[in-house]
Amino acid sequence: MPSSLDALSIMRFHDGELRLPAWPVMQRAARLPGVWHWIDANHRYNCLLWREEDKARRVDVAASEIAASKRLIDQYNQQRNDAVEAIDETILTALEDVPRAPDARMSSETAGAMIDRLSILSLKIHHMREQTRRVDVDEAHVEACDAKLQRLVVQRHDLANCFDELMGEVRIGRAYFKVYRQFKMYNDPALNPYLRKRMAAGHGPANPASGKGA
Repeated sequence: MPSSLDALSIMRFHDGELRLPAWPVMQRAARLPGVWHWIDANHRYNCLLWREEDKARRVDVAASEIAASKRLIDQYNQQRNDAVEAIDETILTALEDVPRAPDARMSSETAGAMIDRLSILSLKIHHMREQTRRVDVDEAHVEACDAKLQRLVVQRHDLANCFDELMGEVRIGRAYFKVYRQFKMYNDPALNPYLRKRMAAGHGPANPASGKGA
């Protein structure tokens, strides 16, 4: 698996899913193999996050609708982080027999975190490109968005090169990374003072987000 995992395949995968009409509301019926299942999950939760972040900026709806969006944002963000950790765990498990060189460098950014950033950049590129195709705006808007689009494309290209470089080094034991848990303290009733107060009063959890990352 890791030997065939490269940035170009990941970028094509991300872009292809963004072109699916029902994406991201409808998820895949069949589970993808290996690490691709978690790459798919991470991308889906990033897309759902993007949608809810847009909805949360509305000013013409009831406050209860904004609150609902904010809770979904919290939930999707937790699931996104869980998928990043699963990507890293899957890659590291597949490479656990690779001997590490004594002078191997440690990467502070994991492969999963870089895939997560590639996912977010694909979203930015997709939506910025849509802005350049609008016919209800003036030329200045289109030109400004096109300039931003070109910078985003360069940014993704550079990140893709960094990902392939890291994976190339990891495969031969010249680099390594660790899985760091995302300790989301605000999701944990034992750590969030407001949730702790609610639990002490005999109420249930106020936040529906998963607690895996704490």
